[in-house]
Amino acid sequence: MSSPSSRNWTDVTFADIVEDSAFGPRFSGDAYTDDGNISTLRTTDISENGRISYETMPRAKLDETRFAKHFLLVNDLVITRSGRVGTTAIFDGYPEPVLPGAFLIRFRLRENADPRFFRYWFNSRSGQQRLLSVARGAAQQNINITNVKMLKVPLPPIAVQRDIAFILSAYDDLIENNRRRIQLLEQSARLLYKEWFVHLRFPGHEHVKIKNGVPDGWVKKTLDDLTSVVTKGTTPTTLGKAFVDEGLHFIKVESISDSGSIIRDKLARVDEDTHNLLKRSKLIEGDILFSIAGAIGRSAIVPMWVIPANTNQAIAIIRPIDYKIRYYLYWVIRSDDFLSFSMGRVVQIAQANVSLAALKSASIIMPVDSIINSFIEIVTPIHKQIDCLNLEIILATEARDLLLPRLMNGMITV
Repeated sequence: MSSPSSRNWTDVTFADIVEDSAFGPRFSGDAYTDDGNISTLRTTDISENGRISYETMPRAKLDETRFAKHFLLVNDLVITRSGRVGTTAIFDGYPEPVLPGAFLIRFRLRENADPRFFRYWFNSRSGQQRLLSVARGAAQQNINITNVKMLKVPLPPIAVQRDIAFILSAYDDLIENNRRRIQLLEQSARLLYKEWFVHLRFPGHEHVKIKNGVPDGWVKKTLDDLTSVVTKGTTPTTLGKAFVDEGLHFIKVESISDSGSIIRDKLARVDEDTHNLLKRSKLIEGDILFSIAGAIGRSAIVPMWVIPANTNQAIAIIRPIDYKIRYYLYWVIRSDDFLSFSMGRVVQIAQANVSLAALKSASIIMPVDSIINSFIEIVTPIHKQIDCLNLEIILATEARDLLLPRLMNGMITV
């Protein structure tokens, strides 16, 4: 196995490969408007792995001449300098001018440095350690241009940089494409639920009478009527146990995305002994999770890949009596009406929370069997495909994360 030096890798000061750099400019918050002429890139528009969400960038009405020198150019690196320090993204281009926010630093690299390579390097463990080594501040850490430019960074030959970026980007492209497909699949299931069960335009609705807002033959039930279990998890600390670095999955509120997926990187871990002791919080495939404390309203269906797993007291475990209705029940729980019901029953103690008793009392309309069965027949393959795509994302992420440090330190020849 070749060492970096034997393959013409050198260490240079980052300043040696930076052509230009600047902090994002400041301007009045009053400039933000939906009909603005300039898009603004914020820290919150950059994911933890350095992907820019162009769709979420707000617009501002500003004098283009005044801010022209600050506009991002294709292949500019942007690094978050406060809050989530050190996340690095690359600007791919956008149809209108884009300004980096005041909590971002923009770096424009020289021709001997591929920005894609350095995006991966700064987001790697080694890169993050070096960035954080120059962070300053007690209450809130931050980095500045001078400190970042002083850092030592690896500089392989430009062809090697490009090859490494190409290999890693293939995994990222697969991950991103799968995420987009998941979003489209979720949207199709959500729209179908709304069409049939909110707007009541289900198959054959023209021939069904509506009585008190409910189609004839449909019945009102409570969540308690439809479930064998509505309980909440337990934290290991109640048993004097602690989380571990390697072990079985433990789901927290932050482990559940807003879109309803389990985020593997946000899972905690417990050992097998703790997992077995936390009997009440043991999960099975198909359980519906609903956060009842803190960030109330996050929900997900427990997939097979996460089992065995536990969860904590901030999450309700909802287990349907009839396993086949789990997807219908899941979309009921994700609906605006259910969220409004839950938020209307929030109580404040140490933090906002919803009681299990309140959750169990939620009213749920159950359609006739023919409609439920038709809905399940359509959405089951959708959810199965989502599970497969999520598993592909996990495997691709693991493969990329295994390759990344080896490529970045020259252990693997390209």
